[in-house]
Amino acid sequence: MPSLSLLLPDLATLAPFLLASLALNLTPGADMAYVATRSVSQGAGAGVVSALGVSTGGMIHTAAAAVGLSAVLLHSELAFTVIKYAGAGYLIYLAWRMLQAGGSAEGAVARPPIGLMRVYAEGALTNLLNPKVALFVLAFLPQFIDPAKGAVAWQILFLGLLFNFGGTLVNTVVAVSSSAAGRRLKGSPRFGRVMRRLAALVFIGLAVRLATSGRN
Repeated sequence: MPSLSLLLPDLATLAPFLLASLALNLTPGADMAYVATRSVSQGAGAGVVSALGVSTGGMIHTAAAAVGLSAVLLHSELAFTVIKYAGAGYLIYLAWRMLQAGGSAEGAVARPPIGLMRVYAEGALTNLLNPKVALFVLAFLPQFIDPAKGAVAWQILFLGLLFNFGGTLVNTVVAVSSSAAGRRLKGSPRFGRVMRRLAALVFIGLAVRLATSGRN
């Protein structure tokens, strides 16, 4: 692994990168909606774990960009379409599971929460099955790379790590705040059923948005 001096951009490059990363991570999107939904329905712990899963998916996209695999999505309409519809189908599956769990108010409340490993895996898959994330990484990170330093792949990985670290912090705040809001609402006996239906609608909306999106 190259030395930190080769990986870290100079201040003139690092400052705009950090500002742009913060702005992008604060912009609501599919990942933030997923974390918020998990937090409201299952608590802050599940929300934080889902945020870690999302971050893992982001780092895998970054690694793919570093070795050039994301370029396949950029130049292959078929590859982009296959991954896009796989992601949309997965979100529909999550929505269906939410609706199945919320068949009645009593069942929705009594049903045990899913394990944290599954929460983590779903967070990672939600991110991984969104090809626009791969294209974003491929388009965004190279703007802050200095080819003259060499080790371009390592530079991309390092910047991707910084970007995902910031995104994880933002999503952690979203998880805690969403969980607090959920606790205040749980006084209603119908809360479990209502929240699962809302979660299903969120996932369906994200699926439709992904399925109808283009590469630009």
